Amino acid sequence: MAKHIETGKKGEKMALGWLRERSYTILEQNWKYGRWEVDIIAEKGEVLHFIEIKTRRTTKFGLPEQSVGDKKIQNLINAAEQYLHLHSQWHRIQFNILSILIIQGKPVEYFLIEDVFL
Repeated sequence: MAKHIETGKKGEKMALGWLRERSYTILEQNWKYGRWEVDIIAEKGEVLHFIEIKTRRTTKFGLPEQSVGDKKIQNLINAAEQYLHLHSQWHRIQFNILSILIIQGKPVEYFLIEDVFL
């Protein structure tokens, strides 16, 4: 398996624990509809959160959150629309990016960017 795929899988696993520690209830992980995917769909405080996880082992190419481009954002929106079509009970939603930086010899850094589009 490619190193970046291993890093991404590790980051998603770490994200689950980090979010649970902060009272998020995980509803879905790697939820897919067609070609669209949401890394984590969670609930907290009657708000449905669509969370994109970005993990890196170096800042050589920038911070993890800087790799979320327009195409990724549009795909996240499209997936969320489909999820809401199937689960129409949600009235409040939020798009978040959870950036995880794993640099050897340093503590893991988590940076949650909340309410990206509203």
